[in-house]
Amino acid sequence: MTETAPSPLLGLPGAVADEGGIAAWHYGQPLAEQRTAIERGAVFDRSDRDVITITGAPRLEWLHSLSTQHLTSLKPFEGTETLFLSPTGRIEHHANVFDDGETVWLDTEPGAGEALLKFLQLMKFRTEVDIVDATGEWALLTVTLGAEDSSPEPVHQPVPVAKFAAKDLAAVPTAVLPGKAVPDMGWIRRTDALGVHTVDWMVPRDDSLPGTVEQMEQAPAGSWAFDALRVAAKLPRFGVDTDEKTVPHEVAAWLASAVHLDKGCYRGQETVAKVHHLGQPPRRLVRLHLDGSTEPPPAHGTPVTLGEKEIGSIGTAVQHYEDGQIALALLKRSAAEKPDQEFETGGQTAVQ
Repeated sequence: MTETAPSPLLGLPGAVADEGGIAAWHYGQPLAEQRTAIERGAVFDRSDRDVITITGAPRLEWLHSLSTQHLTSLKPFEGTETLFLSPTGRIEHHANVFDDGETVWLDTEPGAGEALLKFLQLMKFRTEVDIVDATGEWALLTVTLGAEDSSPEPVHQPVPVAKFAAKDLAAVPTAVLPGKAVPDMGWIRRTDALGVHTVDWMVPRDDSLPGTVEQMEQAPAGSWAFDALRVAAKLPRFGVDTDEKTVPHEVAAWLASAVHLDKGCYRGQETVAKVHHLGQPPRRLVRLHLDGSTEPPPAHGTPVTLGEKEIGSIGTAVQHYEDGQIALALLKRSAAEKPDQEFETGGQTAVQ
């Protein structure tokens, strides 16, 4: 993959870079950024995400045969999510998907794109598709419109049709971002992933990016605020809230949005069907509320214990503007099914 350059949005006032030095962690007031995003709307800098494009007539049929989602029914300007599994049903890759009628766009976690690109190239065989690393040319912004936004509710459609309806930015910008000045470029998909009206917006990665954000008249927000809102919404990050053993049924959000339980003939499908019809997953991803007795929140990988027994580990732990310290954790199913049980992690008491 192309080595991602630092985001031009790091030049905005108050910007503090994230650990990778690519995108903004916050702009000086991370808790206020969360509240603003929910109440009035904000622009999250997610330009650290890896981007892959796929062109060619059989692109959707080819991806359909490789992944968990029913992609042959994906219409132009619709988006969804999908997983790519190992032969034993473990999650190897996660990607958001958008098709503009000519190109499929995949965006995935920072650093995860290289492995996904190699996998797709290996699985191409003689299929007439072109797979391109587009990380260096395009950047993802996520925009919340706020609780006060009066735009129409998104269309949530059942699989096999895409989970989220989306439209071409150039065709109907005012329908997606009402009252916002948006340039005629890139594409936009509506997700409402964070519990308020939310869109993902793919724009050119160049020096015009700060001006693009300023035109929208929305406050900038960083990854701290985004992580806090996604943890509150129980949305995982691949490779952070999951590990090499994770199967789709352990992650309820992805089982609902990225897995078509009636399609077959893809790698790992046998495990998905077996767990769905005959068994239970060994673990579950849950949201924990921490007592906040220590600062900062527990680090990634911190064990979660019940008495003297380790029953899981922390994925993402954050400080939320209303809920205090919250976290996503993969716990053994027997523990996760006891919602009133108190756990210990990082010197704190935690409950679901």
